[in-house]
Amino acid sequence: MGLPMDPNLAEIHVPSGPTSVHQAESFEGLTLQQLISRKDNLEAELKALGTVLDSHGVTMETSLTTFDGYPRSDIDVAQVRVTRARIIALRNDWKALMDKIEKGLHEHHAKYQASDEYKNSLTRPQSEPTPTSAQTPSAPETPFAKVSRVEPGSPANEAGLKSGDLIRRFGDVIWSNHERLRKVGETVGQNLNRPISVKISRGNGSEAQELELKLTPRQNWGGRGTLGCHIVPV
Repeated sequence: MGLPMDPNLAEIHVPSGPTSVHQAESFEGLTLQQLISRKDNLEAELKALGTVLDSHGVTMETSLTTFDGYPRSDIDVAQVRVTRARIIALRNDWKALMDKIEKGLHEHHAKYQASDEYKNSLTRPQSEPTPTSAQTPSAPETPFAKVSRVEPGSPANEAGLKSGDLIRRFGDVIWSNHERLRKVGETVGQNLNRPISVKISRGNGSEAQELELKLTPRQNWGGRGTLGCHIVPV
């Protein structure tokens, strides 16, 4: 018998069976603001689907069979498989959407810089306020990495990082330029013994916190590396 389901999860919908075919979304024709709104919706659905897996006590990697190869009887194997497939499909949609947003931001800024409004702003006295129409959307600080472990007494521990924290910004590194965390490593190497601003999200739902910490990489703190934490991409 499977684990009892939280009644609040009844409103979370996944395809009706493991054979459901996901059609990749097309984001053509959407404005930049609509793309960012769709990104928020996708992330909310992914979080809800993650809650479904949590209710079964499994992750994306947990084995669904017993040691002798039979389907586990303590979980709804079919539901977990369908949920996992949906998560994989939505992650692919999310990546395609992030590419569109990044291109949209570049195009938006390029058009603005070619406009008369921008050219006029270059000669406008600094005391004169810039028209609100000149404001451009900022790149969403979407989490791109997760802290999986923090060593006691380490620079990461002293900065206040905790296991499970989602990293939104690490110095100048964000989701669109982290290059599978390579840029994070470069930032650490370039800032030994100097504080790095790290923006994180901690917790879920209404209890989620947005924090900005100061992390100072250093050697000889008593453990391995210069941070003392393990960071993985999400």
